[in-house]
Amino acid sequence: MALGPQFLEELKARFTLSDVIGRRVKLRRAGREFSGLCPFHNEKTPSFTVNDQKGFYHCFGCGAHGSVIDFVMDTEGLEFLEAVDRLATEAGMEMPRQTREETERQKERLTLSEVMGVAAEWYRRQLHGAGGRAALDYVRGRGLSDDTVARFGLGYAPDSRTALKTAMAERGIAEKDLIATGMLIAPEDGGEPFEPYDRFRGRLMFPITDRQGRVIAFGGRALSADVKAKYLNSPETTLFHKGRTLYNWAEARKAAYDVGHVIVGEGYMDVIALSEAGLHAAVAPLGTALTEEQIAHLWAMADEPVLAFDGDKAGRRAANRAVERALPLLKPGKSLRFLFLPEGDDPDSLVRREGRGAFEALMDRAAPLADMLWHGLSDGVPADTPERRAGLEKAVFTRLAEIDDETIRKLYQQDFRRRLNETFGRDGAGRRPRGGPARRSGRGAHAAKGRMKGGINPGYAWQQDGGIKGTALGRTAGDSPVLERLERLMILTLVHHPQILVRHEEAVAETQFTVPGLDRLRDLLLECLMDGLKGDPADAPAGNGAGPLDRERVATHLITQGAGDWLTKLKADPVLRNEWFAWEDAALSDAITGFEHVMARYAHVTQAWGAYKAAEADYRADMSEEAQTRFFAAQEAFRAAEETAVDKPGYGLESNRLRS
Repeated sequence: MALGPQFLEELKARFTLSDVIGRRVKLRRAGREFSGLCPFHNEKTPSFTVNDQKGFYHCFGCGAHGSVIDFVMDTEGLEFLEAVDRLATEAGMEMPRQTREETERQKERLTLSEVMGVAAEWYRRQLHGAGGRAALDYVRGRGLSDDTVARFGLGYAPDSRTALKTAMAERGIAEKDLIATGMLIAPEDGGEPFEPYDRFRGRLMFPITDRQGRVIAFGGRALSADVKAKYLNSPETTLFHKGRTLYNWAEARKAAYDVGHVIVGEGYMDVIALSEAGLHAAVAPLGTALTEEQIAHLWAMADEPVLAFDGDKAGRRAANRAVERALPLLKPGKSLRFLFLPEGDDPDSLVRREGRGAFEALMDRAAPLADMLWHGLSDGVPADTPERRAGLEKAVFTRLAEIDDETIRKLYQQDFRRRLNETFGRDGAGRRPRGGPARRSGRGAHAAKGRMKGGINPGYAWQQDGGIKGTALGRTAGDSPVLERLERLMILTLVHHPQILVRHEEAVAETQFTVPGLDRLRDLLLECLMDGLKGDPADAPAGNGAGPLDRERVATHLITQGAGDWLTKLKADPVLRNEWFAWEDAALSDAITGFEHVMARYAHVTQAWGAYKAAEADYRADMSEEAQTRFFAAQEAFRAAEETAVDKPGYGLESNRLRS
């Protein structure tokens, strides 16, 4: 159905945006706009604005932006045409008429959908009948409650070639409709038997629904080990296109709106097990790799769907295929994250053995698509000669050229140039340690006020005796992955090299961490310093006159004080793996240099945050195009705050990290 721009503009004009949004959000007038708490993310201070004159809303916290149609789509979980139809009905506008062919196709779909609904109900009754006892024992053996079995509409197809066919005939359903839905197989001429017969026999049945919750297909799991195909899906029909559908689509859409995320498993039982554990925003593709349309459906539910894969080689290959499929489709704010289960586990076995928390812990550590792409391109690829480095560089930038969105492509190129520089050990002007922080040539980078001791690049100063106290970022930047990474890196370095506290006790004490739990870890580390958990004074860093803290005793203290889980999370964080100076095998002098650089970096990004908040305030006061341009520029500058390399002679030498 074609919807012209004139129709859409007229539809929008029929509504006052603040009235529509006001049904879900408590709004207060603020000058020419309205403001309120954003419905798209949790917040305590209003950052959501509505401008009736310009016909759009904008959230300064999460970046949500759109028209009345966008708002209805996002808050009610509707597709574009569904949202337009609902608004048109409310506005008393007639939707553009369907063609005769479109009308006939819709009637056929309704008829076949009703057939599928009757079949689904019949399968459900068979599961709880005498013939379905083995199937029911199987689902109960998998730990599924009666409520979960009912919610997912699980059923049983008797091991008979005519059971469904006969039951549907008794209900007046035509054989041709059963064939059209794929429920019966009609043999070609010469086939045996010559009569149509049931497709699903002796199987546990999983109804597959469309996004409105209407049954459009089935999946069947064999209950006998003798059957060749363990899982069998309905064929493609007028109702069902497996590349456009997701298992548990309807229920997951509702749940995803409430929780803000969606999980993608590999099969029916993954999804059902996660739902049984309370993770209802879970879906699965239907026996194929993710398609472009399925990725679009996922992005309609959440900005960064989490794809869960088995931890074996097959799971890694499947994840890499998903990266390849999604890469050209990336757009601002839309990406994927990747979770790998312990080898030998699937979501079902993990949550049954260790509970929901174990899976959520893996979700917290899910790798971004950029990391997956980088590892897929670089892992195991030698880069020890100019020719090999050139080969890797060509492969990287050839792949990045597949990204359609110009802004995303440019930012990926910048990020992967940094990664290549780290791998090659260069900073554009000479040699530097392998794996150390890389330089990004800075545009608009300003030095933090104050001074820093220790020989770090003075262009990015950190006032050693002032820490980060009192800064706006220190109080409110918890939504910044860059800042969160730096905070975790600070603590990880101190855990492995607690002697640094002797030199930087005051600055560490006054830093206000935004990542939950890090304040507690920092306090426990400072307790170690105060309690005198020290080793041989002869091992003291030059010039500070005190012995180093004993690493093992510090770790024991943290664990006995209940911080063991946090230590495990920090050490398992893949993002921190390449920061070699933070780990035990780095020389203390290099650890100190790296730590001071991180603190300097933290101060630098603080300034970028301050500029961003100032531009945001200007945009709130004057929602002009100029203010909007300045705001988005400042926002981008903060998100892409550029890294600087450690610039100190000999850095990495004692740790055998300096390359020739």
